[in-house]
Parts: sequence; structure tokens; C-alpha cells
Amino acid sequence: MREVTTKSIKLSRDLDGMLSEALERDLLVRIGWGRGGDEKPKKGEIGAITHLPPKSRVLLLGDLGECAGAMNRGGSFTLQGSSTSMLGAFQQDGRIVVEKDVGDRLGHRMTGGSITVQGSAGDEAGAGMLGGTVIVRGHAGKRVGAGMGDGTVIVLGSVGSEPGVGMTGGRVVIAGSCPPPGDGTAMRGIDASEISQLSEHLEPLGLTLEDDALVLVPSDSAPTVAESPESFVAEGFGSIALVPSNTDRLSDHSPLDPYTLLMPLGSDEGGVLFPIPWLVECESAYEWGGGMAAEQPALVRTSPRASDLLLVGESELVDCASFLSGCAGVVLDLASLPPLNDAEIEAVLVSISSRMPEDSLVLLRDCVDRVDHLFRLVVELDLDGAVIDAAAPGGGRAASALPRIGLAARAMNLIEQGRHLMIELDESPSAEDLLIAVGAGCPVIVAPPPEEGLEDLLSWLDSTLRGWMRELGVDGLEKVTRRNLRALDYDTAAISGLRLVGYDRPLPMWLGN
Repeated sequence: MREVTTKSIKLSRDLDGMLSEALERDLLVRIGWGRGGDEKPKKGEIGAITHLPPKSRVLLLGDLGECAGAMNRGGSFTLQGSSTSMLGAFQQDGRIVVEKDVGDRLGHRMTGGSITVQGSAGDEAGAGMLGGTVIVRGHAGKRVGAGMGDGTVIVLGSVGSEPGVGMTGGRVVIAGSCPPPGDGTAMRGIDASEISQLSEHLEPLGLTLEDDALVLVPSDSAPTVAESPESFVAEGFGSIALVPSNTDRLSDHSPLDPYTLLMPLGSDEGGVLFPIPWLVECESAYEWGGGMAAEQPALVRTSPRASDLLLVGESELVDCASFLSGCAGVVLDLASLPPLNDAEIEAVLVSISSRMPEDSLVLLRDCVDRVDHLFRLVVELDLDGAVIDAAAPGGGRAASALPRIGLAARAMNLIEQGRHLMIELDESPSAEDLLIAVGAGCPVIVAPPPEEGLEDLLSWLDSTLRGWMRELGVDGLEKVTRRNLRALDYDTAAISGLRLVGYDRPLPMWLGN
């Protein structure tokens, strides 16, 4: 773990401890000063001062890294210093004031509250925002307000090229020089009523707008919104068969170990135990009854049990803070987040993991088409593993995902490092699906439950899984390998790299891989 990451996690955990007492006594939390009032400014911490609860107040001295003040839930944060990219990103409510400059994507995807920057801002200030107010006293870079759907951005200085490009709602008010607006954006003068309305935000700061200010709004001929292609799994593992790797079956009284244990990297504590190697993906498993369902881990978006993993996408970024202490780990869904660079992803992970026990699992999720990038992030950010979605735009074949996952994992040496891989399918798995995934190097399948009868399905899977283990001659799931897998036709052998049934060897094109 990098030094800046360690410092950032410590800062977040210390802040959580101070906030609980400060909220009870209505106190301001001061960070960056010693007990004697001497200055000890922070420098470069990432994911700092995030998820502030309502009525909390924080004053920090120093220069922060990515995602400072992000996911604000209603607190007040004053930064006596500067910040790099994505300050106040995904803010839901509250107030942020920065006394110096900030980097790119100020207030990115925020939905409420206010952000005031006394200095200048980088590119794409207010991009994608859906509500709230952003005020920049200095200048702003290119594409200010890009793609915004609601809210107000006020820049008292000049702005860069393509202001307001792709905006569908809201407004950008510019008091300084402004180049021609971007596509889908119209420019007009400011109304007297708007000056009066905006003065409510500006006058407390000692700022004013003149009547020569410009306002950018969506034009009547806004560009057509792009419709993303549907991603799904067109074909599962139906063209792959299981075969014994030796001639000996296990006797009916032989003990079997169908359990799968996923441990945090480098830890002997914590982890998640799977009675069946299936991570059930659902909204919440909190109300599941007793029986096998009570013991089966799930991938949930809300109200996790102690054995569940919490799926965190853009919609869950703010509210996930309420659940982080009660789950076994998190899966950050890169596919549902806006494009982020490595430092910004790490900052989001710092914000999340600092609110969890140290022995919790932290994984990333993305589609199989981006598996190389996904695995690189897992290694460089020192995470516990990845969830790879086998779905692809226009329909993906699960068999074709296996070699892509296997080759990328081997190139990054993931399995030898003790990192975990899970493959995600669109439908509830069969016992054969579970064993095929295990044999291909993915010890757990992520898939939704059936519409009804989950308990019956779990019981059937447990029985069938044990029957297959006896037939294959293995007493533990970890002993199932690619040697137990056969492609049932030439096409499947060609896309999967598995041995072709009857031929019992991979096709020549796969030799050496």
C-alpha cells in the first residue's frame, strides 16, 4: 500500500471518530493544527473528508488530492488550501468552500448543495451535475458545465473552449470572457431577475454580477442522446462438459468439502465462506429466511448481512456509507461509474474502505471486454480480486470469456498472488456451471437468484454438486481444473481454448497458450 494511501485511510478513520463527538456537542472539527495551535498542514491525502453527515462541520488546512469532500451528505467543509481533481464530486447536499485553486471536474455529478472556489478551477467544472450551485471566483478551464442536466455554475472569470457542451439542463453564468459555446448550447445575456436571484449566493461572499454577464443554456436543437447497446450473455456454459481427470470415483461415504473460502489478501482473519460457490446478486438479502439461504453470501446494494458483499456503483456511492461497517466487503462497479483515472478510483476506494474493518474484502467489477485494464487496477491498487461480467454488447458467449480471463490473470500473476476472480452470469447457475467456472479459475459465480424457490435451488445445487464431485473423483472444489473441462463442439473449442471432446486436446491454434 502506498504511503499516501495509508495516510489517507488514517485521516478518514480519525475523522469518523472525531465527528461522532463533534456532532453531539455541535463542534467544529479542525484538522491541520497541533494541540498548541501550530500549523501541521495535510499534503496530498486522497479521498479525504468524504461522506460528511448532515450538520457536521470540518475545517482543514493543507493541499488535498483527488475526491476531497466527495459524496457529501449535508456537512460543511472548508479547505484552507487547494485540491486536485473531483473536489465535491457526487455531492448530495451540504456546503464546500475552497480558498485556493482546484483541479479538473469540480463538483462532478453533484446533485445538490453548494461549492465555492475562491481561486480557479481546471477543466470540466460542474460537468454532469444534476443539481446544486458551483461558484468559481477565478477562471475555469475548458468544457465547463459539460453534460450538466440541472443546477447552476457561476464563473466570475474567463472560461476555456467548448463551455456547456452537451448540456441538457441547468445554466452556466460567465462574468468574464467566453468563447463560442459547445454543441447543443445557446448563449444569451443575463436577465435582471437572474442577477437578483443569484445575488443570494454571491452577496454573502462579497461578490456581484454585472449586467454584461453571459448565460449558457441548452439550445432548442440539442444533440441526440447516445443510446448504449444492451449487454447480455447470449450463451452460457451449455457447450462445455465435465469429465473425470482420473478413473477412480469416490465412494458414497467419502468426505467432501464443497465449501469455498475467500480470504482478504495477506490476512488470516475475516473472509467469506461459501457453502455453494455462488454469490447471489440481489437488491438485499436481509429478509431471507432460515435454511441454506441464511448461510449463502449475496452481492447486495443495500442492507447487507455480515456475510454479504456490498455492490457500489454511482447510485450507491453516497448512501453506501451507512452500510459499510456491517458487510464482509465491497465490490466497486466500474461499469456504472463515469470514466475515472487510477488516482480517482483509488480515492473512491480509500473513502469506502476506511469505513470498513481492516479484514474486509475489496474488489473491482467490470465487463470482460476490459479485463486487462481491470486486472491491472487490481494489482496496482493492491486489491483482493475482481468480478468479471461475461456480458458483452450485442450478446457475449460465456465460453469465450474463459480464455480472456485466464490469459489476463496469468499475465498479471493474480492466482499466485492470492487474488480472487469471480465470473458474472445473467441467470441462476446449475451445478455444472459452478464446477466449470471453478475449473476455469473462477472459484465463485455471481448471478441473480430465481424469481422464486431460492431455498429449493440451493438444496438441489448442494446435492448435485456433491454428486458431481464424487463422479469426478475430487473431494474438494479446488481440485477441479481445466483438465476436467471439455468443449462439446469445434466452435466452442475454438473460442474457449478447452480440450475438444473425443480429441482430448486443445485445437492447434491454442497450443502454447
